Amino acid sequence: MTEDALVIFTPSGKRGRFALGTPVLQAARHLGVDLDSVCGGRGICSKCQITPGYGEFPKFGIHVDDEALSEWNSVEERYKSKRGMIDGRRLGCQAKVMGDVVIDVPPESQVHKQVIRKSATQRDIVMDPATRLLYIEVAEPDMHEPSGDFERVKQALAEQWQVGEVETDLHVLRRLQPVLRKGEWKITVALHRGNHDARDRILEIWPGYHEGGLYGLAIDLGSTTIAAHLCDLRDGAVLASSGLMNPQIRFGEDLMSRVSYAMMNPGGDVEMTRAVREAINALAASIAAEAKVASADIFEVVFVCNPVMHHLLLGIDPVELGQAPFSLALSGSLSLPARELDLSNLNRAAQVYVLPCIAGHVGADCAAVALSEEPGKSDDMVLIVDVGTNAEILLGNKERVLACSSPTGPAFEGAQISSGQRAAPGAIERVSIDPVTKEPRFRVIGSDLWSDDPGFADAIKTSGITGICGSGIIEAVAEMRMAGVLDASGLIGSADQVGTARCEPHGRTHSYLLHDASVDGGPVIRVTQGDIRAIQLAKSALYAGARLLMDELGIDHVDRVTLAGAFGAHISPKHAMVLGMIPDAPLEKVTSAGNAAGTGARIALCNRAARDAIEATVHDIVKIETAIEPRFQEHFVNANAIPHAVDQFPNLVGVVSLPDVSYNPATSGGDGGRRRRRG
Repeated sequence: MTEDALVIFTPSGKRGRFALGTPVLQAARHLGVDLDSVCGGRGICSKCQITPGYGEFPKFGIHVDDEALSEWNSVEERYKSKRGMIDGRRLGCQAKVMGDVVIDVPPESQVHKQVIRKSATQRDIVMDPATRLLYIEVAEPDMHEPSGDFERVKQALAEQWQVGEVETDLHVLRRLQPVLRKGEWKITVALHRGNHDARDRILEIWPGYHEGGLYGLAIDLGSTTIAAHLCDLRDGAVLASSGLMNPQIRFGEDLMSRVSYAMMNPGGDVEMTRAVREAINALAASIAAEAKVASADIFEVVFVCNPVMHHLLLGIDPVELGQAPFSLALSGSLSLPARELDLSNLNRAAQVYVLPCIAGHVGADCAAVALSEEPGKSDDMVLIVDVGTNAEILLGNKERVLACSSPTGPAFEGAQISSGQRAAPGAIERVSIDPVTKEPRFRVIGSDLWSDDPGFADAIKTSGITGICGSGIIEAVAEMRMAGVLDASGLIGSADQVGTARCEPHGRTHSYLLHDASVDGGPVIRVTQGDIRAIQLAKSALYAGARLLMDELGIDHVDRVTLAGAFGAHISPKHAMVLGMIPDAPLEKVTSAGNAAGTGARIALCNRAARDAIEATVHDIVKIETAIEPRFQEHFVNANAIPHAVDQFPNLVGVVSLPDVSYNPATSGGDGGRRRRRG
């Protein structure tokens, strides 16, 4: 009779021989199998559920008898009767190896559970958060062993979980003795191991085995909006997502105007810091309420932000970022207690991690996009554009990655547009213009119907038609160009030149009437020449930044384009290319990654190793400073044309025909705006 047995774990395929009577959990730990356990094998937490397989396994060349594991015991019976367990499952800490056996570890029992990112490019997040719950049994005090209760807690963590040096805060020490005695010397601790800490830190304690929540916030702190995801740190699930306007907008719509505010107003930076921290506190409270979780169960926050937002969040005067050489006070990542940022609507011991910045104008948000989209692992040449008030641009492949930022301003988000508004129900988000009749049709947020569809008026009764948002103005301008309402220079033609009464005089220029509800007391929504100019300035800055990076690599085209950012997810690739926002590429190779910066923040929240990875990666990304590059202005001027004055767009030309019209009196004749051909 053999004294040991072969144990094979799936899906890992790890195997080894173990003495009969060895608990499955012990065998798993010996082999490094991904089998969870919070209670340390005491049959309390049920995290170590496994499914044994019986019968013939030709693949492994073994037969598994029905008696391959020890008999079902009272601990398993008690757990199943009270909480339920799938038939055929066993607890790995209770089941013992009694013969050759094949054991499957189900996904919910794996420590590093896989969470699929729901976006254009699927991505797994391996769960390995910095904060975890551990159950320990602490030795009771003894007259002959005069150590303190906290020393014995540390000893228990070392013996039962192989945890090294441990520290905690005074508020935990104040509660330690009553909690230990209430739990009869059995407690659960929230243990945090930051990327900058040599020691683990106990953030919170509970008597007995605690099954409460353990949550974290991934926050993308943008110039215009603050977006947050509330994540379960046990499995990575996103319980709620929410956002609000950055209240700093009242100090300036773009970054440099906020830096100017700080320069010109003593204490202005303190004022902006207070405003954004109060907003984050409010967002934390509202998102916790939405998910029906206690704010006190939020133990971690990860921030991604551009350099100016980074400094203002941390309470650092951003004045140096407003002048060459655009020096950061800190470019590396940062770990600190949330209370140092006045974030009170969290657990009082909550910890903050801020991703590293790449350079003075390329921030942690760009680093988060790099973490999410991984251009440094791409075989083909990829351009990643995070569209926002300050566009972050990455270009490269596995050989080299470049980065820059472009000051696009808030026009793409509906600001500086005559009828512009933020994306909200009632805002026009899609536009189509008939190239023959020049008549428009559109869709508004909150309805899937087009304005010429039956039932449209009823569908939008609640919201009405209130204005036009960023994606709507981009499509409107591109459609005007494709329909011949707009020429390549960006000029809107007159009614006679274009052939539609929708082109109305507007001061010394013209505007295009998109929607008129004035008869019913509603708004009149036009696209004015000023709107066109605002979009031209924004898209020219974006394109010029991308073109600078292409020059640096010596290339004239890219293989694919990824539009990132919450706004980028709503941009039509065709309209973006007609407008000249992005370089020419096959339209099927222009995709959206959603809020990639927010996804990068989620990855960093759920996986400590990812933090190490991005800290290493940012050192390899080459930063190009657009503000001091002489070629930027040249590219900017050429990009004013729609789509471009110089660069060719062969892929676009293959799918879109752009009318050859000119409405500039200096270049057009009496042919309805058609360009005069030179003899």
